Amino acid sequence: MKSSILAIVATLAGVAAAQAADLPRRSAPYAPAPAAYQQGHNWTGFYAGVNAGYGWAKHKGPLYGNESGGMIGGTVGYNQQLSNNIVVGVEGDLGVANVRSTGAAPGPVKGSTKVTSLATVRGRVGYAVDRALVYGTAGYAGGNVKAALADTPNGLNFREERWHHGYALGAGLEYAFTNNVSAKAEYIYANLGKKTYFGGPDTMSSGTNLSTVRGGVNYKF
Repeated sequence: MKSSILAIVATLAGVAAAQAADLPRRSAPYAPAPAAYQQGHNWTGFYAGVNAGYGWAKHKGPLYGNESGGMIGGTVGYNQQLSNNIVVGVEGDLGVANVRSTGAAPGPVKGSTKVTSLATVRGRVGYAVDRALVYGTAGYAGGNVKAALADTPNGLNFREERWHHGYALGAGLEYAFTNNVSAKAEYIYANLGKKTYFGGPDTMSSGTNLSTVRGGVNYKF
């Protein structure tokens, strides 16, 4: 009896093994692609950085010529990536400058101007291709301008400074070397409007159109 039961069990096991061998094999599921290959760089977030560059300007007063010089400053901003390619944001910067000129009117009257600081608050709209971002920018621009005038015939010497208000336009290219560190190169045009300087016979209205080319490094938090 016992040997008969063992024989039946062995027969059933053999049949089951043969049927299992005939079943189609299921392939192993594919492993998901690493996150780095599923999507490009994410530009969304707050950032801060530094920038430096060179500026040149056309002074709109009657006594002063072209201005030029260096500048350096800091940047803060925020980006929001709306899709795989569209990035919008807001950026502000403040820097010190030494963009200066000297000039002379006919006769013994000499004047000079110097842009000593520049600040902007701008919106940015960009097109991202993974870690590269091309953008346009526009917004407010303000700058501190110092002016000096020596009017020898009238025995007058003036030194005044004014904060000018205007607007900024520009474009740039930014590249993210890591998830947090990026570098940019940009051109910014700042129209700083007009202000009245001095008094008496030397009263004048003057302003500055300032162009800057600068590079910067940002850290995204």
